[in-house]
Amino acid sequence: MDRPQTIKGRGAADSPQGRFERLARSREAEIRSRPDTVVTLQQARSIIARNDSPDLPFSQSINPYQGCEHGCIYCYARPSHAYLGLSPGLDFETRIFAKENAAELLRKELSRPDYRCELIALGANTDPYQPAERKHRI
Repeated sequence: MDRPQTIKGRGAADSPQGRFERLARSREAEIRSRPDTVVTLQQARSIIARNDSPDLPFSQSINPYQGCEHGCIYCYARPSHAYLGLSPGLDFETRIFAKENAAELLRKELSRPDYRCELIALGANTDPYQPAERKHRI
């Protein structure tokens, strides 16, 4: 089996189909050049994610981005792009979603009278300080 050609600056060398896709796709040409990163700005409905997992030392987290341009091939967050209909390969590193209203949502959440102060993990899923942060400053 031929191994995909590596792409400078990317962790993945291919963009396989997401595991939840109903339709199969095939590609005629291999990716040969370094693909551009596209950051899509989103209006999030909420910013603090809550969990009740006994094996995590925090119950709240904030992830201002979905996807990560750093492209670490071992990243456990890669499969989350499949839920968006995207590939956990190159799509995870080149199709980034930024929650542009994160600061506003956090301000509202922290000022609620019933908010209880707890530890909040920042970037528990993807790095909050990735290259897109230079421009978007979320």
